[in-house]
Amino acid sequence: MKAIGLTEFGGPEVLRVLELPVPEAGPGEIRIRVHAATVNPVDTLVRRGIAFVSDAEPPYVPGMDAAGVVDQIGKGVDTDLAVGDHVMAVVVVSGTHGAYAEHVVVPAESVVRAPAGATDIEAATLPMNGLTAHMALDLLELPAGATVAVTGAAGAVGGYAVQLAKADGFRVIADAAPKDEQLVKDLGADVVLLRGTDFPELVRKEIPDGVDGLVDTVGIAALAIRAVRDGGRVASSVGGVQVPAERGIETRNTFVPQYAREHAKLDRLRELAEKGSLTPRVARTLPAEHAPEAHRLLEAGGLRGRVVVTF
Repeated sequence: MKAIGLTEFGGPEVLRVLELPVPEAGPGEIRIRVHAATVNPVDTLVRRGIAFVSDAEPPYVPGMDAAGVVDQIGKGVDTDLAVGDHVMAVVVVSGTHGAYAEHVVVPAESVVRAPAGATDIEAATLPMNGLTAHMALDLLELPAGATVAVTGAAGAVGGYAVQLAKADGFRVIADAAPKDEQLVKDLGADVVLLRGTDFPELVRKEIPDGVDGLVDTVGIAALAIRAVRDGGRVASSVGGVQVPAERGIETRNTFVPQYAREHAKLDRLRELAEKGSLTPRVARTLPAEHAPEAHRLLEAGGLRGRVVVTF
């Protein structure tokens, strides 16, 4: 099968076409013929040798989001899926096991039907990014009616965080650049404030005591924590961000592989997408062979959604 991967770490130019054996679905597993794989920030960490490579030998295949059709069902899988059904899946990367490939095998719990009416390209943006936002909100452990601030609300994870927070019954205060204000409002944010270093102070003008929780998707939790009330919570989707403990505020970090087999949560993303409560976020589509360009686009910033590579 064709895959996109690397044998040495470095910039986008190290990504190249590989020929790898087609994996077989073992007991409890499903093989997917991948039609679309989303390019996420963690993929650039794999490419640079920072994430998901410590226990594996090269080549390495990135990719944590896949969508396509069921190609093979292993023994003992209890599922209503059949060969040929359109599905989406979250992939935990290990060595050549990544979504940038024509076939990928994953645990059955990591696969759900693609949302009705969604293309494979659209469905591919939901699993990892949606579960990251879901996990962040779960980590806040707030009751319905609480107020949540979201940073990076115009981005993929941030946008999903806004929409999932609204689905959970929260009041949402989000940041946006002027050009993205309408986008973030359309995602459902109750209040949209100017992004930047003044965001915490703007939140405090809106809610003097501070918000109950903060979902930080851009790595500014150390700054944005000033918007959180005493005893509130912060959930960050950006690894390695250090947030000083203060005012009894607890900070937690997402690690989406812990949700890779949370089938019900993944299927909830499908349900919300079918209802129109969750909007797939596709910024660009490129053939898989153009993965280096996809990585360059991602690292240049400014995307309002994800680049998706197709097979």
